[in-house]
Amino acid sequence: MGIKSFQGIRKSSKKEFDAPILVSDYMTKKLVTFSPDQSILEVMEQFTKYNISGGPVLNDDGFLVGIISEADCMKQISESRYFNQPILDRSVEKYMSKNVETIPHDISIFDAAGVFDKHNRRRLPVMKDGLLVGQISRKDVVVAALKLSGQNWK
Repeated sequence: MGIKSFQGIRKSSKKEFDAPILVSDYMTKKLVTFSPDQSILEVMEQFTKYNISGGPVLNDDGFLVGIISEADCMKQISESRYFNQPILDRSVEKYMSKNVETIPHDISIFDAAGVFDKHNRRRLPVMKDGLLVGQISRKDVVVAALKLSGQNWK
């Protein structure tokens, strides 16, 4: 006589992943933005005031036209030193990066990590329907990964 099981039929236990994994869940939504005609001095003051290292540059219509960073400001500082002049009130437009990689709001943070790796950027503007809706940084992706480390996903 065989052994009889008293447990009955088991349901397959498939864990559902319920943690947020989209860029829009982790991006910064309240941004310090700059305009192309702002002076580099103003930008550096804003960097210090808000403890940031860069930000998006928007035109008068609110469209993204570039990114200004501490590295861009270093160009201005270097030129001022080279020509033995004080830091001039040159505009952001002259020093900002105009070729800006952006990222859609609805991709996963895993895909965002791949974009950061490919383009070697510290921050990426997040777009929805052609408009800037936020910014995600490498640190945001690391924080998201730490929050997700205890989760199972498939």
